[in-house]
Amino acid sequence: MEVLSKLFGSAARVKLLRLFLFNEGENFETGEIARRAHVTPAVMRSETAMMEKVGLVRRKSFFVEAVTGSGKRKKTVKKKVRGWTLDQKFKYLSALRNFLLTAAPVQQNDIVKKLGGVGKCKLIILAGAFIQDWNSRLDLLIVGDGIDRGRLETAVKHIEAELGKELRYAVFDTRDFAYRLNIYDKLIRDVFDYPHQTVLNRLGEWYDSSSHTLVGKRL
Repeated sequence: MEVLSKLFGSAARVKLLRLFLFNEGENFETGEIARRAHVTPAVMRSETAMMEKVGLVRRKSFFVEAVTGSGKRKKTVKKKVRGWTLDQKFKYLSALRNFLLTAAPVQQNDIVKKLGGVGKCKLIILAGAFIQDWNSRLDLLIVGDGIDRGRLETAVKHIEAELGKELRYAVFDTRDFAYRLNIYDKLIRDVFDYPHQTVLNRLGEWYDSSSHTLVGKRL
């Protein structure tokens, strides 16, 4: 229990735990860890040092692609860097991952709130990583009008930091969504025909959320 007692204590720690636990086999550069978890470099260094001490993560050298030069001299090369990776021999790996999936999920209200400033969201569907369906094509489906793509990208990155995984998402305006729904678009059906959760629905009477079909007055 001494090991587990050191693993919890702050929101930053939970974000870093999620990042490593939900990206098994992935290598992270030091700067990338802080960026993806939205924590300061100082916090990242402190937390990863603790995680290394208890055996959850380990240091690792690996190669990444880097672009050098400019213009005609621009080229992609491989460079060796040092970073961190999940130690798959950690004794409590499975139990810790299951705990974070079930006891500390990302709250749906927080997702709606974070996406509230990106435009007039009409429909938000969660799938994939949000409901532990790792084979889903999408994690997040957003329908709305006047969506600011820059703000959306920023909001998604904040959600990714809390979830611990990069998200696969799609966004459509209401007319495009209605058209795709009407022609049984494969991407749309691949979300609706499998487990998912509707956390926001402001599309009105023309959309039947129970059957995901167009009814009544059309756009």
